[in-house]
Amino acid sequence: MVALVPAATTLPIMLLSLWAGAIADNLERRKVMLACQCFMLLVSAILSFAAWRDLLTPWSLLALTFLIGCATAVNGPAWQASVGDMVPRSVLPNAVGFNAMGFNLARSMGPALGGVIVATAGAAAAFLTNAVSYIPLIAVLSRWRPERPPQLLPRERLGLAMRAGVRYVAMSPNIQLVLVRALAFGFGAAAVSALMPLVARDVLAGSALTFGLLSGAFGIGAVGAALVTSRLRARYSIEQIVQLGTLCLGGGLAIMSLSGWLALALAGYLLAGFGWILALATFNVSVQMSAPRWVVARAIALYQMVVFGAMAGGAWIFGSIAEAHGVVTALQAAAAGQVLTMVIGLVRPLPQSGDDNLDLQNLWREPETAVPVEPRSGPVVVTIEYRIPPGSIVPFLAAMGERRRIRRRDGAHGWSLMRDLGDPELWIERYHVSTWLDYVRHNQRRTFADQANSEAIRALHNGPNPPVVHRMLERQTGSLPFSRAPDPREMGDPMTDPTRSS
Repeated sequence: MVALVPAATTLPIMLLSLWAGAIADNLERRKVMLACQCFMLLVSAILSFAAWRDLLTPWSLLALTFLIGCATAVNGPAWQASVGDMVPRSVLPNAVGFNAMGFNLARSMGPALGGVIVATAGAAAAFLTNAVSYIPLIAVLSRWRPERPPQLLPRERLGLAMRAGVRYVAMSPNIQLVLVRALAFGFGAAAVSALMPLVARDVLAGSALTFGLLSGAFGIGAVGAALVTSRLRARYSIEQIVQLGTLCLGGGLAIMSLSGWLALALAGYLLAGFGWILALATFNVSVQMSAPRWVVARAIALYQMVVFGAMAGGAWIFGSIAEAHGVVTALQAAAAGQVLTMVIGLVRPLPQSGDDNLDLQNLWREPETAVPVEPRSGPVVVTIEYRIPPGSIVPFLAAMGERRRIRRRDGAHGWSLMRDLGDPELWIERYHVSTWLDYVRHNQRRTFADQANSEAIRALHNGPNPPVVHRMLERQTGSLPFSRAPDPREMGDPMTDPTRSS
């Protein structure tokens, strides 16, 4: 039951983060955070009142904790993405590190302070203190007026925005690898916080004050890691930093399980806090540096879904192990899991991130068309004709393989590459987008990092003129009379109509 408390906090992040990321990328992030803080203030006030009136049960405590976790899930992507809105990209890794330091200092020192308050004034006073703590943050967010870039296009519908975020991550190998490593790390790392109350009570035979001391040691370790992260990034690769963090957290878990000596347990939590923030901050930086601003909140959301989903599962698994076999066995199992995480890193090391310029080019302009189009006109089929000499076919195919990934990542579908049988130098790239508005979005998502691929393809093109682009609206055929406009209901189901062009 104790281990279910962090599970109730982290499970909503797994369930709601992607939806929250789509909101953060489409709405004003300040207002999203402000609404979440007000909701958490309300739920925390109810929690303190219920504790004061002695109305709390284990399940009502978990339910209210779950509600706070829901607000945390919605707040997280907006909060994390706003860091990149405040600082230039060159200092983003340090800014993310200090943001993570503040977050982990709060989540560590908060329980430490809570332990002192519970020991001296009771649980209701601790819950009330937590509720009051939201008020200064609400005041700051109310006064903050960040600069917002002009909104040139309509907001994406949330469903489409969520799909776009999943698609971007699915077509970004670097982010995928970070998510795999974060999943393995987060599962074992869950034991640190989930079992901390049990370590204080059962292993150390302590009280709420003991729990506060352990939380404080963990927080000090986290702060120490944040202070040295920038120096480590300057000297070591991302993989080496993550391996160090994993080693420290696994070593800390092993030390916690060695004996019932408080000083040794404090050293273990200090080491675990250092490893925790070192690895998670590095994962966070890697995700933010691998996604452009238009989709960064959704990328962070998917990262949080993976990490906190793994932590929710890990909290439940290690809590079950502790209940069946003891806290020490659960700690040792979690430490062994970190060894497995290090092995994964040796097989699939994390790539370096941050070298690519993911700022939007903003060079593409919407073309004029002879046929009138509206934002919802579609489906749109685009073909691009290249002339490639026989000696350049191999590098052309390699470049077009990367072009296919970029097209699909930015929203195109049905991508194909064709060669004319009557003219062997003529190659045609073809792809679909659902509407004209999607076509505009697709082209405006091009980053400076994608420019190298475009230049490589243009260099291989050997025609007297630039590649020829055709933009076409896909239309149905049938025996409708020309004397009247076709009724959409007569066009058939576009998914089942056999006359639909493929």
